[in-house]
Amino acid sequence: MDLKIVNPDPKYPRASLIEPSTSGYIHLAAEVSPRSGPLPVVARRSEKAELLGRLVELASRLERLDAVERTAVFEAVAIPPTPRFGSYLRERAGSIRPARFDVAVLVETGSPEAALRVQENSEYFDLVGALEAEDRYMHVTLARNAKRIGDVDHTRDGLFLFNYFVAEDADVMLELWDYLAGWYEEETGLDNSVLLVPLEGQESNYVAINHARWDVGLPRFLFMQLSKQSFRYYVLANMEANRVGAMPILYRLADPRRREYRPTNLRKLAVVLAAALALSLVLRRLRKRSGR
Repeated sequence: MDLKIVNPDPKYPRASLIEPSTSGYIHLAAEVSPRSGPLPVVARRSEKAELLGRLVELASRLERLDAVERTAVFEAVAIPPTPRFGSYLRERAGSIRPARFDVAVLVETGSPEAALRVQENSEYFDLVGALEAEDRYMHVTLARNAKRIGDVDHTRDGLFLFNYFVAEDADVMLELWDYLAGWYEEETGLDNSVLLVPLEGQESNYVAINHARWDVGLPRFLFMQLSKQSFRYYVLANMEANRVGAMPILYRLADPRRREYRPTNLRKLAVVLAAALALSLVLRRLRKRSGR
């Protein structure tokens, strides 16, 4: 299968990439108490705070190992209902488990080989055990960095992305990613991203997991996407044309002391989403009229 770019636009060239990192990665993702209801927002439940505190403590212990460079624990703030959209995900609904991971841990090691060794340590077993005691389902990926725009800063909070990709052809998906990332560079100011792919011989439900960060809040980020017509005719259209499915989840750094989402905040987000969708519909109609 060859890459096919539909609706090409010189405004969206391939992403500006630097050399991939030589690090290894262990990505642990768990369904603990994912969202429910019509909104994509994941409301913090009080019982999750205790788990997050435990994970942060265990991750810091793991970080003391010589093979481990750094660790980060994340809690989801939004899980969009992406399996409902896109023919490729709908067609494969029976074979693809939707990504609904409201807790994630990323462990960066000195090398891919070091990631394998880390799994043999008691500190790693303790971390996995804490997740397994609370989750409904957990997925572990041992990975390397295939492509990189820039390193993701975990030293301060922000809006973090883990985007879980599935595809009919992994090579095509990796090539398409350059163009999708180019759109995000232009339209959202993205200046960092690491694309993780499973280590050879390691099983994973995903052909790649993209990780990135923005210095914006959730409502603004969603508005930046949904209010732009190019997100549909370029980003979504090219994923469909190349038989690629993406299941993005937005996170923040885990902080057990953080207060829960208030209902007023959820209502504000609902208003923002409604406005973005309305604007998108208006732009679509204007484009159709101008094309007549």
